[in-house]
Amino acid sequence: MAGRSRYDGDEVATVEVGDGAGGTRQVSYLRRRRPGAPGEQPTLALHRVSEDDRLDLVAARYYGDSTAWWRICDANAALDPDALVAPDAAGTVLVVPLPGV
Repeated sequence: MAGRSRYDGDEVATVEVGDGAGGTRQVSYLRRRRPGAPGEQPTLALHRVSEDDRLDLVAARYYGDSTAWWRICDANAALDPDALVAPDAAGTVLVVPLPGV
C-alpha cells in the first residue's frame, strides 16, 4: 500500500562492488531521502501532548495506523521520536501532517 513507508517512491540506485572472490556483484540501495521542512506540509491537526501519550497511539488516533508515527516525527523535525512524547514534553503541541502529501 502506497504511503505506508517513509521510503515509498524513493529512487533505487545500483552500484557494482567486488565480491571478495575476484568477481563483482550489484548492490541496490535507496538514495538519500530528504523529508520536507517542518511547516511545509499541510496540517491535519495540532495535538497537545499528555503524560501518557505514545507516538504509535497518536498516529493511530489521527491516521488509523499506528505505524505512521514517522509522519509526525518528520513534521516536527524529531531526531529522537521518544522525546516528542517524553514526560517533560507534556503540554507541548505536535503538528500532525496531512497524510499522503
